[in-house]
Amino acid sequence: GKGISRKDFEKEIGAMRQRMMMQGQQVDETQLAEIQKNLLEMLINRELLYQESRKSGKKVEESAVNEEFSKWKKQFPDEAQFKNIMTMMNLSEDSIKEQIRQRISVQQLIEKEISPKIKVSEEEIKAFYDKNNDAFKQPEEVKASHILVKVDGAGDAAKKAEARKKIEEIQGKLKKGEDFATLAKANSDCPSKDRGGDLGAFGRGEMDKTFEDAAFALKPGEVSDIVETKFGFHLIKSSDKKAEKTLSYEEVKERISERLKQEKEMNEATQYSEKLKATAKIEKFLE
Repeated sequence: GKGISRKDFEKEIGAMRQRMMMQGQQVDETQLAEIQKNLLEMLINRELLYQESRKSGKKVEESAVNEEFSKWKKQFPDEAQFKNIMTMMNLSEDSIKEQIRQRISVQQLIEKEISPKIKVSEEEIKAFYDKNNDAFKQPEEVKASHILVKVDGAGDAAKKAEARKKIEEIQGKLKKGEDFATLAKANSDCPSKDRGGDLGAFGRGEMDKTFEDAAFALKPGEVSDIVETKFGFHLIKSSDKKAEKTLSYEEVKERISERLKQEKEMNEATQYSEKLKATAKIEKFLE
């Protein structure tokens, strides 16, 4: 007794296109027919599960819907951008809340009818860990701060010499025992100066190669000699360093168990909706 209108269908297609574009994915027009077909099946499955969940008589509290909506809205930096995205995706607050209401209701159904039957064995978890060992490798990482003196004017020897002199003066103050973070705040030309030059933790391939090599060569607590890159002159201080390692089975056991459980729940939910389809009257008019 419930129709999926062309308007709602096109709205879902538009929202999906926007999500793909925001993730840097191109919408392949040659695959559009297949995408539309899959989307329609998803909407049918969602409606079937939603209708089944409502048969239980359990209501979705409006406070739960509003809480989820608030969490979703917080991903946008401000009200203007939120409204802009809503307009682009042809969405309204009511339509978003209705989707949230349906999702919570379906989740309640899954938790009642499917989740209690899901079991993930120790053998399954261990087999996944052994098969995907590379996924649990943590690369070498260093945590560092820096002071940057930019070189203004490409190829200008006088300005380069001026910048070099300034970084040498800062280096002299450091050697006399002055605080690195305080000097960074007062002298650095990098936005990180507001954090005392703190760049946080980073791995190989994330920074300028010369800068990176110098940072990884330091021991925690050490300050580098003057390092020249295309940005200018740097003084780098290492605060922590972690060697490459593979997370142990015990460290990731719970994470793997949860992932396998979610995968099984998705498969069971699909099979459950297929059973509902067998007893439902479904007509499709997708051209």
